[in-house]
Amino acid sequence: DHRLAALVAQGLADVESLLLADPDDPQDAFVAAGSPWFLTLFGRDSLWAARMLLPLGTELARGTLTTLARRQGTRVDRATEEQPGKILHEVRPAPIDVGGGTRLPARYYGTVDATPLWVCLLAEAWRWGMPAEEVVALLPACEAALAWLVEHGDSGGFGGLVAYPGTGTGTGLANQAWKDSPDAVQWADGRNATGPLALCEVQGYAHQAAVAGADLLEAFGRPGTDRWRHWAERLRQRFRDRFWTQDAVGPFPALALDRDRRPVDSLTSNIGHLLGTGLLDASESQLVAGRLARADMSSGYGLRTLSAASPRYGPLTYHRGSVWPHDTAIVADGLAREGHAEAAGTLVAGLLEAATRFDHRLPELYGGTQRAPGRPLLAYPAACRPQAWAAAAAVSLLQTILGIRPDVPNGELTVTPLLPTVAGAVAARGLRVGGGELSVAVTRAGAVDVLAPTGLRVRTER
Repeated sequence: DHRLAALVAQGLADVESLLLADPDDPQDAFVAAGSPWFLTLFGRDSLWAARMLLPLGTELARGTLTTLARRQGTRVDRATEEQPGKILHEVRPAPIDVGGGTRLPARYYGTVDATPLWVCLLAEAWRWGMPAEEVVALLPACEAALAWLVEHGDSGGFGGLVAYPGTGTGTGLANQAWKDSPDAVQWADGRNATGPLALCEVQGYAHQAAVAGADLLEAFGRPGTDRWRHWAERLRQRFRDRFWTQDAVGPFPALALDRDRRPVDSLTSNIGHLLGTGLLDASESQLVAGRLARADMSSGYGLRTLSAASPRYGPLTYHRGSVWPHDTAIVADGLAREGHAEAAGTLVAGLLEAATRFDHRLPELYGGTQRAPGRPLLAYPAACRPQAWAAAAAVSLLQTILGIRPDVPNGELTVTPLLPTVAGAVAARGLRVGGGELSVAVTRAGAVDVLAPTGLRVRTER
């Protein structure tokens, strides 16, 4: 399928065009969030981009992690929302007005998800073969980030969940996860939810960070492993007890808990980010996969951010029905990891088709209208293009198709290709794992051929 090669080539060119260096140490590179509006360091955006690009080596992950660790919070500052251990949201040369009376300081920490995502990236980079000395240098920042989850992460008294105020501070954002527009968190009837808010996907990130962080600490002989595994298990149970809601179709995870601890009952793409985090059991994963595969969520060009059945659905709104390529790519990978190959393949195929409508340069977001003969795919007028995680999504799709799952510390590499195939036969050369070159070829029938660095045991599964 020529579309995949063209998408990866354009994605890599776009990533290269967005590379910046830390002025405090130019050897540390990271990917700026997007052009023209966000050409700077962002916590979650730069982290997700580096995470998606791990099949190309761990150098970008190291640069991103180090750049953010260098600016990790050390004190409580209400004006910037800095807290000890917290990973920042964005850095600007000067304060910036973002509209609606919101003014962000030059260094702004108003994000609830960047801190657990930082830990997840470090753990995954370690699995991909980041050198031990580079991992060790970042372990103090990892411990501080994990401590933030417990000491400051529950902003609103949710009894151990990770939450944010949801009202802003007069200078900051009202919504502080990746869907950060003012109307991104709504009830099914269209009313805005009132904060503090505990978002569903943030609990997944936090659970994954605690488990992966415990594995890291244990591997390097650091204390605290039992604490974080127990905390993750308690979080898992709290989520199961408090987040599930249902509609006429059946049960699904709520978008959030609101100020009164009620499940916000909108059906959104956020629930797909729970897949692969370990927060859901097999039956819960099946329910999530089933809801995301329905026509109200899957547009044929990717995953809608909000169900088309919602009264506030708008295909060209920022977070209420548009399609974001990175969002779809994350969910597709989670579906594949949890064994929902058909649903994953549908999303991958949708992004490949969408890419052809944008000359293979996927924008930040585009319209969520249903794919149909003769109906155009609508561009979002103000979308960043190129944009970091949209460009990096091309490599994420490649990894999902090939099913590469490394565990370099344990000397293993598992390859489980996505079947049935959605991109024909695929051969990828020049990938990197454990500091060496990796080549993977998958035939249309699913036969696998792997050339891996010496010392890695390769296991193929179908």
